[in-house]
Amino acid sequence: MRLNTTRRALLGTSLASALLPGSGAWAQAYPSRPVRLVVPFPPGGPVDLAARIVAQALSVELNASVVVENRAGAGGVVGTDAVAKAAPDGYTLGFSSTGAVAVNVTLVPNNPYDSRKDFAPVSVVAGVPTLLCVHPSIPVRSVSELIALAKSKPGELNFGSSGPGGTPHLSGERFKLRTGVNIAHVPYRGAAPAVTALLAQEVEMTFLDLPVLLPHVQEGRLRALAVTSPARFSGLPDVPTFAEAGVEGMEIENWYAILAPAGTAADRVGRLHAATASAFAKPEVARQFTSQGARLIVSRPDEALTFIRAEVERWGDVVRTAGVKVD
Repeated sequence: MRLNTTRRALLGTSLASALLPGSGAWAQAYPSRPVRLVVPFPPGGPVDLAARIVAQALSVELNASVVVENRAGAGGVVGTDAVAKAAPDGYTLGFSSTGAVAVNVTLVPNNPYDSRKDFAPVSVVAGVPTLLCVHPSIPVRSVSELIALAKSKPGELNFGSSGPGGTPHLSGERFKLRTGVNIAHVPYRGAAPAVTALLAQEVEMTFLDLPVLLPHVQEGRLRALAVTSPARFSGLPDVPTFAEAGVEGMEIENWYAILAPAGTAADRVGRLHAATASAFAKPEVARQFTSQGARLIVSRPDEALTFIRAEVERWGDVVRTAGVKVD
């Protein structure tokens, strides 16, 4: 399922919803104190970086402090569950991604939250492609060369990810299925540790969100081989898509969403959505995302809920088909 919306249309819809009769006074009074934006991953990763852009922009729009709080653990379960169980007053929000919101529902045994009913989504805000990178010491300069190397050394090459069940991990598993290579998965506790491991040559390659790898590729510390987007990223014009590199079925996007706990009043969700749409309508905010390869979305709350429910089913099918499990 793909969300396609325009910021102008959403801004009008959001402002209208925030000013519904009987809700205006509450919407204008909120927020009267700082808002926490919980990120269920460590600092320095792509979700954290995006959350800090959003927090700064929302602080301006809401005229109140929006403070990022990192609550990492268990592949995003700890922080996401904290949001699900928070008071539904609009002062605790989550900023999370595909893995924690959609994948974990199926992947994690006895997952403590169900994203289909435990959140009142404010908006899905962006979609981000995954980048396949290798350390420059690895003697490959294309996907076909990497496949050949992996097939010559079955089981000897490793790929790092930001943790089990996330989009980067599933991108690697998808790559294995599509190419028939035997490479081992090495999960790390977040994207930043996975990048550090690749730079230190603990693993030969990684699949991670484009923004966190981009500066290392641009500075020559890592070599990018392919991107999961349907078109090349303008910031890396020489890096092909997987389809161009000869591997079909690798169009994968990690999306980011702002979530409130289920039961949060509709006018507060509307106020938050109006602020989000207004922020993303500003070129300087949008540019911070698009310059990193992200596709802006900014969906309405009802669209976001429908999308998340569909994504839970979609990634549940992937997890079951690929036999992905967490240790």
